[in-house]
Amino acid sequence: MNTAALKRKACKNEDRSAALMTEGSIFKSILLFSVPLILGNLLQQMYNAVDSIIVGNYVGQDALAAVGSSTSLIYLLIAFSQGAAVGAGVVVSLHLGAKDKKGVHTSVHTALAISVILGLILTVGGILFSRPLLVWMNTPPEILQESVTYLQLYSGGMVFNVVYNMAAGIMNAAGNSKRSLRYLAAASIVNVVLDLLLIAGFQMGVAGAAIATNISQVVSCVLAMLFLMGVPEAYRVKWKEIRMEKKEALRIIKIGLPTGFQNMVISLSNMLVQSSVNAFGPAAMAGFGAYMKIDGFNILPITSFSMAVTTFTGQNYGAGKFDRVKKGMVVTMMMGIIYTLALGALLLTFSEPAIRLFNQDADVIAIGMTAMRYFCPFYWTLSIMHALAGTVRGTGKSVPPMVILILSLCVFRMGWVAFVMPYFSTIDGVFVLYPASWILGMILMALYTWKGKWFSVPEKMNGGI
Repeated sequence: MNTAALKRKACKNEDRSAALMTEGSIFKSILLFSVPLILGNLLQQMYNAVDSIIVGNYVGQDALAAVGSSTSLIYLLIAFSQGAAVGAGVVVSLHLGAKDKKGVHTSVHTALAISVILGLILTVGGILFSRPLLVWMNTPPEILQESVTYLQLYSGGMVFNVVYNMAAGIMNAAGNSKRSLRYLAAASIVNVVLDLLLIAGFQMGVAGAAIATNISQVVSCVLAMLFLMGVPEAYRVKWKEIRMEKKEALRIIKIGLPTGFQNMVISLSNMLVQSSVNAFGPAAMAGFGAYMKIDGFNILPITSFSMAVTTFTGQNYGAGKFDRVKKGMVVTMMMGIIYTLALGALLLTFSEPAIRLFNQDADVIAIGMTAMRYFCPFYWTLSIMHALAGTVRGTGKSVPPMVILILSLCVFRMGWVAFVMPYFSTIDGVFVLYPASWILGMILMALYTWKGKWFSVPEKMNGGI
């Protein structure tokens, strides 16, 4: 047997073993699926943090504030596409669980067609509307132009980000989360090298940070697509067959639209919160922006557990193994609680050196440390909320989690900014908002999971999801 054949055989065996989440230990299935997701997300967060560390130390406080102020807008731009990736992942995993190879093939190619269209729309929209959105967010005049430059350049590579996220969603739905980890690792190395070259070496400032990120996203996108085009499984991609099939597109949209809408609305509320931070000046923006990079090391593993249980639920729900679905939900909650309590304690212990990595200014460090004291003790509530939402979403019921997360993470936050913040004279009023909204979301999600009608025998795939 030649080398190419051996490689195809090894790849095939890897993908088959990775997809078996309907059998064996529930804890092991979710953990083995989650770990590559967590490591991949942490790598992605790490190279985002490296952008800020290098910008903050080599360019200065205003440049760090400019990058930080753009973060919530970037999340807004990619929020809907991430929802589409979730919807596609659920549909693909349900087809896989039901052993419907034709459905898998159709859903994969439809999902990629959707991602290309969305990516192009977001690229154009991000370039055209960066300035008015940053002005609306009360971005201080002294950093406005740098913020616009960073956001417009970042938006130029948005299509590669969206296509990669969709490709990763397909791989994850098949239980092959190790692949996305490998490609993110490659992208992270490229990003760090280019950051040092363009920012520290060529003195390109925030433009260098955006260009480095874009090139790294091209790398991960190309690697992911090359894998999908070569994998000898039902989810193999054939370039000429990437098109939208109406029925399958509607299934993906039916599940993905609520999640995408939820992400967009929450991102809008975060923009409103960011505008409140901006009112306290560049030092507050830089300190908050620095901590939000650290915040990702808590948030991303939480969302990784949620993605894992969504895939786990989709495969087992599609296979009719309903008892495993409920047990998987409990296991995921416990994993999230243990992780967030451990990391939260670690971050609180080393809060000052963690913030100091980004900037040496005393005011910036003080703001970042204050944010950490409000956030770290309460991440466990957020992990419970996302574990429950991920389980419900995996059954195809994506509207109830959307409603609950919008109420708690958007409507509540907007009301707080409008009616409670005027009574605070310090930025503490912004920071306390986050754990308050997490606790509300956890309670509402727990009540729905307990009392709601989300767990029923699924319809046949041909009848719609």
